[in-house]
Amino acid sequence: MFKVTPNPPDTDPTSPYESLDSQKLHEAAERALDHYLNPGPGIMATPRKPSTMFIVNPELNVETLLVHACESLASANVMANDLVDHLQGTSRNALLGIAQVIMLGELAVNRALDRLDPPE
Repeated sequence: MFKVTPNPPDTDPTSPYESLDSQKLHEAAERALDHYLNPGPGIMATPRKPSTMFIVNPELNVETLLVHACESLASANVMANDLVDHLQGTSRNALLGIAQVIMLGELAVNRALDRLDPPE
């Protein structure tokens, strides 16, 4: 009878970690992996505190917030369209796309303002 797979090679039954050098190497590798793959409890335990440098006044009404958002988007649209004249190629096309997204956001905010207080 023909055997398809050959006999496996004889292996040494001793553990590869019995040698002092290989055991130290294994411990060093474990420390390196733990350092990069397991963040310490200090990093994960620290709660993230949001910055309070810029805060929207919680007492402002919705209409005021939407008006400010609309004006900010309109200003961003004007700045983007002014900058487009100084660019060429793919950079110009990318900025035109950004300007279009800004304009769509401005239209959405304007629609929200119209629905908030419909014109009479």
